[in-house]
Amino acid sequence: MEIEQHIWGATSDGEVVVLYTLRNDRGAEVQLCNIGASIISVKVPDREGHLADVALGYRDFKSYFSDPAHCGKSIGRVAGCIAYGVMTVEGEEYRLEVNSGAGHLDGGVKGLADRLWESRVETNRVVMSIYSEEGDSGYPGGLQVEVAFDFDEENTLEITYVAQSDRTTPVNLTDYLYLNLGGDASGSTLDHQLRLNASRLLETDDRGIPTGALLDVADTAVDFRTLRRLGDGMESDFARIRMLRGYEHFFPLDGWRPNILTEVGELRDERSGRKVEIFSSQPGAMLYTGNRLAGGCPVNKSGGRYRDHDGVVVACMGYPDAVNHPEFPSVLLEPGRLYVQKTVYRFGTF
Repeated sequence: MEIEQHIWGATSDGEVVVLYTLRNDRGAEVQLCNIGASIISVKVPDREGHLADVALGYRDFKSYFSDPAHCGKSIGRVAGCIAYGVMTVEGEEYRLEVNSGAGHLDGGVKGLADRLWESRVETNRVVMSIYSEEGDSGYPGGLQVEVAFDFDEENTLEITYVAQSDRTTPVNLTDYLYLNLGGDASGSTLDHQLRLNASRLLETDDRGIPTGALLDVADTAVDFRTLRRLGDGMESDFARIRMLRGYEHFFPLDGWRPNILTEVGELRDERSGRKVEIFSSQPGAMLYTGNRLAGGCPVNKSGGRYRDHDGVVVACMGYPDAVNHPEFPSVLLEPGRLYVQKTVYRFGTF
């Protein structure tokens, strides 16, 4: 494994933006950036052996600050929503920064995705870290976060998050890796086929806030238990798919057990023959079909603009608003305990 690093630029405060390239002996590679601990590029072969970049991203580093899609970035402190920005931890009520109709979303306006992380190379991996101070966006406790990126000779990308806090606080970290297995800027992903290891769906209200109910997916437009074309259910009124202009839904994983890698599912592109198998220790996955990519994203790597549905995200994470639902798997991290979650993307062909 070869790892290259070079300076991509510098912020107005003189902080260095670093671009890392992890390249295996087959020529496949992953590029990372310390803005938001982001995945910038994933170049893997199609069924004919031709390499293409299957990760969405932007042309210049400045575009990775405060982009609305959080493209390729690490999300936290808490991915997803905390309803109305209100939560109670150990009997004390906290009011968080409100930045969406659902309340507090993806860590707030200045979440971890829009900050410069410390970064380093450790032998054959890249590690990035950041400290979120007490009261950051309203959260209790200081939180130390570290993420390690590994890429191997079999074109497998592993993302491992580790966190510690000095007070009990919610933590739910993930990466919003937008994939287009046909290649970046190759057009819509609605012809991609998806399979998810999920027989239930988390119900949400009209504001996207979980009700606490779990819906059976059988014979509905969110039934991905076998490979199914993403575009086939886009006009359904079930679970507000038509209103959302696509999928933006959380799926609890069947057979999930804490600290054990669980099969999440598989995404395929028939034209290129590329596929990615996904595994995670997280209890569920948020499926998002890029329904608002056309709404203000910066210039992309190809010099154009993304359109809606040009990328799809399968973000492995804890349940949205779990801090307000004791029946959900807990996202609370106690002092002296270690938060560890891993997600694996195994790229291949069929």
